Amino acid sequence: MRITTLAAVFAVLGAAACDRPAQPADAPADAPAAPAASAFSYASTVDLSGFYMPTSRVRAGKWDLDHVFVGQAAEFQAWTGVETETTFAPVMIEFSDPASPMAETELGETRSVKARVLPTRYAVSDDRIEFEGTSPETGLVRFDGRIDQGALASSRRNLGDEGVVVTGTLTAGGQTVNDVKLRWWMGD
Repeated sequence: MRITTLAAVFAVLGAAACDRPAQPADAPADAPAAPAASAFSYASTVDLSGFYMPTSRVRAGKWDLDHVFVGQAAEFQAWTGVETETTFAPVMIEFSDPASPMAETELGETRSVKARVLPTRYAVSDDRIEFEGTSPETGLVRFDGRIDQGALASSRRNLGDEGVVVTGTLTAGGQTVNDVKLRWWMGD
């Protein structure tokens, strides 16, 4: 009986070893992981939707951080993370090129050259926004921010104000910026 049990255990272990995904040996250490369903996590019990905009200029490489967008719960539920050829995700980061000319948009005057970064990974909860993505313009982008729920609730009651609701670290354009302070704006 013991020999049969040991044979069964070794057979299972052998089969499991065959199913192990290949790990590329030459992948750079800072390369983002390939998107997978488990790379996207949304576990917020409060409405975090809106635009999180810097309270002062945040420069990373040649880019200025324009905003971090967080969608509504329904957008997180509808988005599977495997869409291709899309320009929208429930969490996105947008940068502007401060050297580009100004342009008039529905949101007012803004820089004409922008770079929108879609996620390859995110984790959003009541107290945190974690994001990782890439774009041809910015390369690898990472953001890890802590949400101050009291400040966010106050800002939402006042339909946006200048108070800091998220503090975090941003990496983009090969540069890391600590102590990034963002305010909340509901958008149009």
